[in-house]
Amino acid sequence: MPLPLHAQTRPVPEAAVLKGLPPVREVSAAEVAARISGGPRLVVLDDDPTGTQTVADVPVLTSWTVDDLRWALRQDSAVFFVLTNTRSLSTEDAAARNREVVRALHAASAAEGTGYVLASRGDSTLRGHFPLETDVLAEELTELDGKAPDGVVLVPAYIEAGRLTVGSRHWMRTTDGLLPVGESEFARDATFGYRSSSLPEWVEEKTGGRVPADEVLRVTLDDLRGGGPAHTARLLSSLRGGRVAVVDAVCDDDLRVLALALAQAEENGTRLLYRVGPSFVRARAGQAARAPLTPAELRPLRGDAPHGLIVVGSHVALTTRQLDRLRERGGIAEYELDVALLLDEERRDAHIAEVAAAAAGALDSADAVIRTSRVLVTGADADDSLAISRRVSAALVEAVRQVNAARRPAFVVAKGGITSSDTATHGLRIRRAWARGTLLPGIVSLWEPVDGPAGGIPYIVFAGNVGGPDALADALDLLRSA
Repeated sequence: MPLPLHAQTRPVPEAAVLKGLPPVREVSAAEVAARISGGPRLVVLDDDPTGTQTVADVPVLTSWTVDDLRWALRQDSAVFFVLTNTRSLSTEDAAARNREVVRALHAASAAEGTGYVLASRGDSTLRGHFPLETDVLAEELTELDGKAPDGVVLVPAYIEAGRLTVGSRHWMRTTDGLLPVGESEFARDATFGYRSSSLPEWVEEKTGGRVPADEVLRVTLDDLRGGGPAHTARLLSSLRGGRVAVVDAVCDDDLRVLALALAQAEENGTRLLYRVGPSFVRARAGQAARAPLTPAELRPLRGDAPHGLIVVGSHVALTTRQLDRLRERGGIAEYELDVALLLDEERRDAHIAEVAAAAAGALDSADAVIRTSRVLVTGADADDSLAISRRVSAALVEAVRQVNAARRPAFVVAKGGITSSDTATHGLRIRRAWARGTLLPGIVSLWEPVDGPAGGIPYIVFAGNVGGPDALADALDLLRSA
């Protein structure tokens, strides 16, 4: 069930949080790229598809057979993503899926003669299966090659979305300033709720006291900016026995200092697991932030149909505001999947078919929106709430499948983490794709599928908890202009 918040506080002016910090230590993406060249591949196990929103020209898998993983390892990229979608799964299923991926990856790595480092990508608002996923990955790595990870490095920052870590405390940007994440709506998540904004205390909370806060290594901005890569590498090299380290970050340069330090620590023999937000991946892969895709770049990626499909499953308040702005700009036909009907076995299939047929028919004259009803339905406990979410997502997926079978859209936009994953994997049956870049800076990722019935349809991953109220409408305007 949702956890109560601490005593409510007002957002703090961002300048007050950042006041007095050491000056930024500038590190270029090219320096990181040169440092990691020829080293192990970064493999990101992404618990929903939104982790790709900070990178460009990176392979993405929604399947993890040995052949799929060998294909990804052969691509000219320092990093690739494996979409596990574990945030939508029970603890048992999430653990099993992580084990499957690592075992297949180990076999693919041996076949290709390519080493790898694992990052477990979680939500920048601290939701997800932690410490379960890093515990399982550590167990599998130990069993597969006999060497246990020395440490787990926790880096939840998401720079573009304003998820920043200062003094080991994690913040999220709002219109009124920075708010400690433990006091945000995300901390009240029905499945992954929490209380702590201090990362060491959050680790203690999520591990049930197994890892006390005072045993967590704190890598601060003083370390990154003042001490630099060599000093930070020495700190990370001190990790033993799976100890957790939490890392501050306010900008990409902070993360690139960390990337250099990690490369040095690993070269010295320290084995590390990462639990990270989206921005870490770009820095660790040696990529610089890129400008959003232009209409000219989007035009050859669009399908031939005149209009696209927008699928909305996210229930956070921001998504509702974004839908309101989309309606204000016009040019859409909107269809609702009623959650009450989706949970009714006798009426479910007919309701999905009716909505899908109407949306497919609308694509000749408008962009079609299929959304779930806005009243959030939760269960008696966390597992029950997850089961309801999966059932609703399955209905959205079936609606997408039926629309695509009847009338291929010019593009598909999926709004929300579970929605994005299930739509890609089941609705459009994408197995391999390339994340080509963003439609808005760092928050809306475009995938180019390379197989399956979605080939030729750009697929846009749009998180439910980032961007301003106009973000969805702005992204759609860009797609329309292509």
